[in-house]
Amino acid sequence: MIIAIDGPAASGKGTLARRLADHFKLRHLDTGLTYRAVAAALLAKGLPLGDESVAIEIAQHLDLAQMDKSVLSAHEIGEAASRIAVLGGLREELVNLQRKFAETPPGAVMDGRDIGTVVCPHATVKLFVTASPEARARRRTDEMISKGNDASYASVLEDLKRRDERDSQRTVAPLKQADDAVLLDTTEMDIEAAFEAAVDIVSKAA
Repeated sequence: MIIAIDGPAASGKGTLARRLADHFKLRHLDTGLTYRAVAAALLAKGLPLGDESVAIEIAQHLDLAQMDKSVLSAHEIGEAASRIAVLGGLREELVNLQRKFAETPPGAVMDGRDIGTVVCPHATVKLFVTASPEARARRRTDEMISKGNDASYASVLEDLKRRDERDSQRTVAPLKQADDAVLLDTTEMDIEAAFEAAVDIVSKAA
């Protein structure tokens, strides 16, 4: 079973994906972390984000088991990841890596921006998880403050809108809902309601 979950930043797709993986006894991959891991390596080495050949070389030696979400969640890494995600050759390398993960038995829950459209177009079930920019900004701001970081709702909202535009307007694998994906709008839902709705969708499709 392959469950594809796409959606914009801070829509709740990551939390849903982890809970669905636990519920259905599947492995989970946050594909965004693969881009963040490459971006973090480029930043650490002081290399330009536009150097695609170096980015591809880093991707070829990426160990999915060693990706630390707590480290890779840093704001500057997220910004850098969004910028390198437009590199076609790098995307091809990472998509191949992600596909291998998804197709390894017993399957996986994959979350990202282009799972249902590019990485796993033949997934068992596809979800497109979204919420209003304002709701997503509130969640991201609350999350940052809970971790002891300074956060401004206005700046977070502006940042999310900028990333949405960049992700949806890029020419290579833009963020969009797959034609056969089920839309799950979590604007008015807490995580429990969203999880129950997602389990119901998956159970009917599986």
